[in-house]
Amino acid sequence: MNRKPLVAGLLTCLLVIGSATAAGPRTVTDPQAPRALSGDGPVKVSWTDPAQFTEIRQSTNRFEAQRGNWVQQLATYVQTSAGKQLQPGQTLDVTLTDIKRAGDYEPWHGPRGNDIRILRDIYPPRIALTFTLTDAQGQVLAQGERKLSDSGYLHNIGLQRDTDPLRYEKRLVDDWVRRDLRSDATASR
Repeated sequence: MNRKPLVAGLLTCLLVIGSATAAGPRTVTDPQAPRALSGDGPVKVSWTDPAQFTEIRQSTNRFEAQRGNWVQQLATYVQTSAGKQLQPGQTLDVTLTDIKRAGDYEPWHGPRGNDIRILRDIYPPRIALTFTLTDAQGQVLAQGERKLSDSGYLHNIGLQRDTDPLRYEKRLVDDWVRRDLRSDATASR
């Protein structure tokens, strides 16, 4: 009996499993997943344990709610969007403390209803965060806690054609940056 194909098959399986593990976390609640963005830019973004986020705790399909790296994607968007508003020398520290994505799963629609995120007015996007904005000398320009929400998110015509699964949450970030950071960042000029 030739065992070479069997051994080769087992090695291939181990390599596939090992590379999947090395590729990083498969869920946002993975204990090995990062809790902050790396980098030396002016905007630092971190987040608390996603397992405690409303999106996970109150989801009717926790498996789907945990999939992917949407927390990191949203944090990267916060970093990029906020970074555009800062003046030279300013720094911003943001901590995402809670996220509830737009929509939810409604498994009572049948076997496939468990996998489909339904968007309704009763499932608005919400983000809670804390932030500290400082100038080049380390002086605090603004800080606080914000609870972002948009109960009319479905009525924004511009976002209906967008296919980004985080489009509603990103709009919350853009509104916060425009409302809070633009005025605070430019006030120090």
